[in-house]
Amino acid sequence: MTGIQNQIENTFARNLDDVLALSHAINADPELAFEEHRTSAAIVDVLARHGFSVEKQVADLPTAFVASVGSGELVFGICAEMDALPGIGHGCGHNAIAAAGVGAALALVPFADELGLTLKVFGTPAEERGTGKEIMVNRGVFAGTHAAMMVHPSLKDVVSPQFRASRSWQIEYTGRGGHASRPWNALNAADAMVVAQTAIGLLRQQLRDGVRVHCVVQEAGSAVNVIPDRAVAECMIRCDTIVEVDEVWARVRRCFEAGALAAGAAVDFTTQPSLYREFRHDPDLAALFETHAKAVGRTFPDYPEKLFGSTDMGNVSQVLPALHPMLSFDLPAEDGNHTAAFAVAAGGAEGDRFVRDGGLAMALTIADVAQSAPIRGRLTTSGD
Repeated sequence: MTGIQNQIENTFARNLDDVLALSHAINADPELAFEEHRTSAAIVDVLARHGFSVEKQVADLPTAFVASVGSGELVFGICAEMDALPGIGHGCGHNAIAAAGVGAALALVPFADELGLTLKVFGTPAEERGTGKEIMVNRGVFAGTHAAMMVHPSLKDVVSPQFRASRSWQIEYTGRGGHASRPWNALNAADAMVVAQTAIGLLRQQLRDGVRVHCVVQEAGSAVNVIPDRAVAECMIRCDTIVEVDEVWARVRRCFEAGALAAGAAVDFTTQPSLYREFRHDPDLAALFETHAKAVGRTFPDYPEKLFGSTDMGNVSQVLPALHPMLSFDLPAEDGNHTAAFAVAAGGAEGDRFVRDGGLAMALTIADVAQSAPIRGRLTTSGD
């Protein structure tokens, strides 16, 4: 596809300054999950100026949108993440993810009809907390889309990284407060939490390799001379599949119940809205993306460890063919994702390099898919 590839590359280059300006603006103005109003508006503005029709507030989510261009049979989606991390900003590089997606989309606009392509950019809120894509999947936003992809920054170049399933719960103990000098009538909610965490620590020895149980105590008293009557924690479990997550939770829950029993406190469990499913990478999309990413200078070493965290793009991959490659920032190991240093890099030269490489590789991958009869045929008939 040399002729159209050159044209796509030239179009991508012409739009690059505007796309990088978008990345920098989002990075400088981080917004948290479900609150990405200015970010969403900035992305929509760029897309609308380049001919996309935009449906806002999809799935009853104020910041979610779907921007569409073209009228071809093959419907291909690009996911643009928008939310930042509390206290850190864009420490997961969502500004660069969104900009790379926009850059890829703009590069394809003039050729969508020629390629028989309907291109959709999905503005997906709350990846960090709230799993906006799960909500959008469940409310039918991705219905009729044949495939979707995005690209994510990290410290490694990996075409098909392993992402884990995860789910979170809030645990609240209610005891009976009292003065610390006369504690015998009190029921110490913080003690219940200590017992639970000790039990979980012992349980970890019996769990399969790779299973992770994360707990953070959010509240457990505020004065040293007061027996706390309330303690609150959040627990997240990561496993290879969501089925295994729920199996492990049944055992972890008993640890929290043991804490309540030991301290004489009551315990309540609330399932958090964040639900991350395991990822299924499409091998055809992966092979095409790797080819184009290598052409712009990326390398994909055979890392012994390709395990990353969790992503709600996995939820999308459960209902349609998808890809979520990782492209690296050149940073020290201690400055990886979810650090302040990574947020700074995402708005600087490393973020710009990611947008250039990832955006162009995505655009060319989608064009390849549109022109490959076998892949196109598989995608457009897979839901029949």
